[in-house]
Amino acid sequence: MQRRVFVGFGFGAIQGGLFLYEAHRSGNFQRLVVAEVVPEVVARVRGNGGKYKVNVATATGLEVHEVTGVEIFNPNVLADRAELVRAIREACEICTALPSVDFFGSVAPVLADGLRGKEVPAVVYTAENNNHAAEFLEKAVGPVAAPVQFLNTVIGKMSGVIPGSRELLVEEFNRILITKITLPGFKRGIEVFSEKPDLLPFEEAKLYGHNAVHALLGYLANEKGLEFMSDIDGELLELGRQAFLQESGPALIARHAGVDPLFTPAGYRAYAEDLLPRMVNPWLKDAVARIIRDPQRKLAWNDRLIGTMRLALDAGIQPVRFARGAAAAVKLLTVPCESLWPEPDQPAGRKAALRQLIGG
Repeated sequence: MQRRVFVGFGFGAIQGGLFLYEAHRSGNFQRLVVAEVVPEVVARVRGNGGKYKVNVATATGLEVHEVTGVEIFNPNVLADRAELVRAIREACEICTALPSVDFFGSVAPVLADGLRGKEVPAVVYTAENNNHAAEFLEKAVGPVAAPVQFLNTVIGKMSGVIPGSRELLVEEFNRILITKITLPGFKRGIEVFSEKPDLLPFEEAKLYGHNAVHALLGYLANEKGLEFMSDIDGELLELGRQAFLQESGPALIARHAGVDPLFTPAGYRAYAEDLLPRMVNPWLKDAVARIIRDPQRKLAWNDRLIGTMRLALDAGIQPVRFARGAAAAVKLLTVPCESLWPEPDQPAGRKAALRQLIGG
């Protein structure tokens, strides 16, 4: 029987509360290895005997689960780096869960050293919330004579840390989508994920559905002076539902009809009705301040607010609800909103239409 080894890069909420957590829960791995550059985090996990806790917010309460048998290494320490390279050569599943694809330059050399000459087939999950993370990482690693496939992911799992502590806090949702694996005969040890031949429609559903409504609710909650997403009242939650079902939903269905049952009125309604209560789950302790940070990015041409409004306008839909969220986000800017849109004004007059909807 093949010895299964999992290697993760980055020990944040997505790695610790999803990939390592699910690898441990599967019972299919003989080794769980993770790379982390923060010395205090490495020391804490080692000092705890390779164990850490994951707090899981369910619909009815908070469950505490323990992950055991974790080997943690700091790639900036020479001896640890050598151990990571050896683990990568044995690994069948690898995951990068870094703050962004901008960090690939720091992990690619270690990953490349481990993959070169590797004989065990492996997949590399990229969990950086970028539609082309797998392609970016593969390019950063460079050519390797190894049976390896880099996979994109769509992770609709809300996560963070418990306020005032370093303890991981995640929701129990684990229906994660990944690129379809084409390695001959490869069998995943993390069995709960779902493979899709084309992730782009689902990535757009997450960005222009899940992320967009989450941001809309967050910015309007901030205007009301609310501290947590769970403080949102029924009226505001209904606005989010209408934004899902009357604006982003019809626009996404128009673009991706026939791809998957998700892109039907019934499928998208089920998607929205599943997400809305999760967004305001009191056990998740999701701070409004976390949702509304970085308004410049969220008001960018292709991001969750303006991108969703553009998608709706393309489908002949007036995104009046998303415009309210965008207007609330604009109030937090220190630069003019249109300065965030260097892209061409296509179709002609689109920027003016957006400004009119937002109100400035």
